[in-house]
Amino acid sequence: MIRPDLTLPIPDEIRSAHFIGIGGSGMSGLAKMFLDAGIRVSGSDRADSANLRALAAAGATVHVGHDAAHLGDADTVIHTGAIWPENPEFTTAKQRGLHVIHRSQALFWLIGGRRLVSVAGAHGKTSSTGMLVTSLQALGADPSFVNGGVIEQLGVSSGTGTDELFVIEADESDGTFELYDTAIAVITNVDPDHLDFFGSEDAFYDAFVRFADGAREAVVISSDDAGAQRVRAGLTHRTVVTFGRAADADLRIDDIAAAGGVSATLVHGDQSVRMQLGVPGAHNAINAGGVVAVLLTLGYDLEAAVRAVEGFAGTVRRLELHGEARGVRVYDDYSHHPTEVRAALEAMRGVAGSGRLIAIQQPHTYSRTQHMYREFAEVLEELADHTVMLDVYGAREDPVPGVTGELVSGAFTDQGNVHYVPDWQEAADYTARIARDGDYVVTLGCGNVYQIIPQVLDSLRRSAED
Repeated sequence: MIRPDLTLPIPDEIRSAHFIGIGGSGMSGLAKMFLDAGIRVSGSDRADSANLRALAAAGATVHVGHDAAHLGDADTVIHTGAIWPENPEFTTAKQRGLHVIHRSQALFWLIGGRRLVSVAGAHGKTSSTGMLVTSLQALGADPSFVNGGVIEQLGVSSGTGTDELFVIEADESDGTFELYDTAIAVITNVDPDHLDFFGSEDAFYDAFVRFADGAREAVVISSDDAGAQRVRAGLTHRTVVTFGRAADADLRIDDIAAAGGVSATLVHGDQSVRMQLGVPGAHNAINAGGVVAVLLTLGYDLEAAVRAVEGFAGTVRRLELHGEARGVRVYDDYSHHPTEVRAALEAMRGVAGSGRLIAIQQPHTYSRTQHMYREFAEVLEELADHTVMLDVYGAREDPVPGVTGELVSGAFTDQGNVHYVPDWQEAADYTARIARDGDYVVTLGCGNVYQIIPQVLDSLRRSAED
């Protein structure tokens, strides 16, 4: 992994950019916006994907695998933090003296001087960013945007608009959210994570305070989340707008009903409007409250803002229904932190009714699993009827001895509630054996766990034929 060096100079002009790791959801969206800006784009990734093919169709030169020859005549090389320092394109670009910048610096360059809304937080920022973008479009605005996931009704994670407004999902994991010249800073919640980068919880919270206090116009922050309130206590910003269920919130969220699509009443001053969302979960009512608070800050009225946010159809890999077989519905969710797993399973409870909930959990990264395996076990045992535990998706990390899915399953108080199955086909077959008509299966994790879903559906269909 490469730690971003934000002190490196950002070129004034970019004519030809090469993206290392171009297939990721964030990088592919950024590359598409460079194409929209008339810049020649090339890039590489370790595996083929729909994102690579879409970029090729849009005019980019893409490669599967990494090779120094792929740099071509690029004057600027853009990379993620997930590549290794030995990457041949990265090392060759350095040797040639090309501009080599982190993806956040490329986004900073692309934003220029436009009015920026940065959505940050430990959980819910992808959904909140998607809600804000679709709401602004419903209200007649045309913002540019970069999200961390694909917005369902738009089919893309980024877009180039004609307005001055620019909306981004700001990444706190490597501190790059402090780079941007933010006008309105949004904080959904704050939950200590990525401590391998920040070094301590105090440093993590201090980064959020600097991010928020640096906003030129306003800070929109949760009134309920304990971590957000710790950040709020450290703010010196003169314009702070709160949202949440707290009685003193500037935008209050009352009477949340989480059966099916969630509904709630939003209260601002002496006005109140009932809201009905198409996406499930109390957490999405809270996300919507934050978005409405931003829209109020931008000058929209409450009724129009609520009606606009109601049109949000979700983001890909957030409680996304993938199929049904033998009366069992199979969903996928990106959640990879105990707080997110709790929110996803609580939302699924609202959808499942009397059906049982079977979670297929893939822990993400060895460091997070080692640090939080007890919390994962606790929330899964509390909210899922049964858990099928896979092995850890290491992402950028090397394996840590003893840190496996079995570490999490071993922390369950009742071993009858969990089954550790590192082999995916065995896990799919096991899930099909225990699932009954009317049950719900949900895969959980931000690695490649969603790729097991075709195997689960196939096992369900085959079991119906036996």
